[in-house]
Amino acid sequence: MMVPTPGLAHDWELSDEGGVQVLRLRAMRIKDVHYVPRTIGESVMPYMMLRGLRKSPLAGVRWDGVVCYAPSIFHGPFVRALKSASQCRAYLIVRDIFPEWAVDLGLMLKNGIPFHGFKAVANYLYSVVDTIGVQTEGNLDYFRRWQRGKGRAAEVLPNWLADRPIDTTSLQLSDTLLAGRKVFVYAGNMGVAQGVDVFLDLAHRMRERTDIGFLFVGRGSEVKRLEGLAASRRLENVVFHDEIPPDEIPALLAQCHVGLIALNPRHKSHNIPGKFIACMQAGLPVLATVNPGNDLVKLIETEHVGAVSESTSIDELERLALALSQSTENRTSVASRSRCLYERLFAPTAAVRQIVTALTAPSDI
Repeated sequence: MMVPTPGLAHDWELSDEGGVQVLRLRAMRIKDVHYVPRTIGESVMPYMMLRGLRKSPLAGVRWDGVVCYAPSIFHGPFVRALKSASQCRAYLIVRDIFPEWAVDLGLMLKNGIPFHGFKAVANYLYSVVDTIGVQTEGNLDYFRRWQRGKGRAAEVLPNWLADRPIDTTSLQLSDTLLAGRKVFVYAGNMGVAQGVDVFLDLAHRMRERTDIGFLFVGRGSEVKRLEGLAASRRLENVVFHDEIPPDEIPALLAQCHVGLIALNPRHKSHNIPGKFIACMQAGLPVLATVNPGNDLVKLIETEHVGAVSESTSIDELERLALALSQSTENRTSVASRSRCLYERLFAPTAAVRQIVTALTAPSDI
């Protein structure tokens, strides 16, 4: 595994992490920075990674296949170099269709220079891979034209999450204002793409309920603004906490009652967030608000693993939240359905088999 890593003292660092050989390659910081330095950092990232790889002990390795992940859309030059040197196939896992989602959210103009620049970068990445895996059926349409190229294939590759033992966590709800309450938890990135404001509005609507609380855990560009908004509203039913290590998430969710899922309603693409899978893994029902037509709606409703709204109506969300908190249904049944869904669709073994099959398919390379 090769990972771009800011702050390295040298161009590369090789280690064994859980039985996996990890090569960290020096790169610029691209998280929690402004858009301009982030764009610069991502633009030079593949070239910095190539330089680090060529200086590392793995410089002469011949790879059987290359698997890359978007975001970032800037990995094209790095992937092409690996493919060319090893004469192998490449599989791209697409989780965000960028820059289109930025246009949907009003962050970028479709006829503007930035959009066309990012679009060219994304198209270059798509051009150097052989198979593209998207999260849901709804996203396949975007790659119909791309698939016309010889030897190309797009397929649904559901998101995945490895099982982790319920160990310990530094965040104990018994030590917070939420002690003794039924806790609705949002654990993950809080940026523009998520639209977490709607759950803060829900908390404000339910502020008189002493039996229900809201927990927001994570990082992102909107965290400070959301914290300030909660403080200005004097919400005593809300707690914010910094991001915690992934290994602590199961122990956190074990203390909670409902998982919160938010996708900005202006999105036009489909998304199965990792936090949804974490809730299924933990046996938690979810309360979700997503963009209209998102494939996640059908999944939640047909599998009976929570409640979902395709609008940002606080009245509707309050009704759904109260129904979930007051449900007399046996929680064991909810947990069982959630776990079955996780094991059927989101376990890593299924994704590994699918990717390996694509990489070992007959090739014209």
